Amino acid sequence: MIRFACLPLSVDLPSIQHEVTQLTTEWMPHLNTKYYTGNWDIKSLRSPRGAEDNSVPDLMSAGDTYLDTPLMARCPAIQEFTGNLQCNIMSVRLMNLRSGAVIKPHRDYDLCFEKGEARIHVPVFTNDQVTFYCEEQLVPMREGECWYINANKTHQVANRGTSDRIHLVIDCVVNDWMKDLFGRAEKNEVPDILDVQETMALIAALKTHHTEMANTMAASLQAQLEAQATA
Repeated sequence: MIRFACLPLSVDLPSIQHEVTQLTTEWMPHLNTKYYTGNWDIKSLRSPRGAEDNSVPDLMSAGDTYLDTPLMARCPAIQEFTGNLQCNIMSVRLMNLRSGAVIKPHRDYDLCFEKGEARIHVPVFTNDQVTFYCEEQLVPMREGECWYINANKTHQVANRGTSDRIHLVIDCVVNDWMKDLFGRAEKNEVPDILDVQETMALIAALKTHHTEMANTMAASLQAQLEAQATA
């Protein structure tokens, strides 16, 4: 399982930085206030129904689709970058972690490459006092790079610098193009770990089939669980 990865994508950083500084619309505070201290603000460039005031991309109603917001039209360099991603794009946001702010340890459940979705971070403005940890590993993100973060893992961020940290954050659907991209990326990986309760339920279900194949699969899963427990 991939914890994080530096993706081989080209970013026109000066143009994107210029666009971000020219956006004079108000930043919106992130809705999940229990997850951070200080100020953590957002501008939505693509969201459900194309609404600028939707800062949480998974807040969708039946029939909603992801559309560019009016702000995206004012960001041609960002449009070009996202247009070069040969996959379905769900949301695009600018996320501003203000000086002194801290995002507490949390998970965005099932938001990871292995589950079919990928969250990409492009640091637009940052400083050397920003720390981003995925589990216990520091993600060494620099301006103009492109990083995948396994948001299903516990992650946390702190901006102890004197300037704001602004990332372009893109949520994508994994497809063959993205799998090829990840195959060429510099990755930090962890061994896959079976979910104990889910695996035990699957073993029990397999045993009810009373077939040689099902019994073999159940025995294999049981052996994997036992090996995992003693690792």
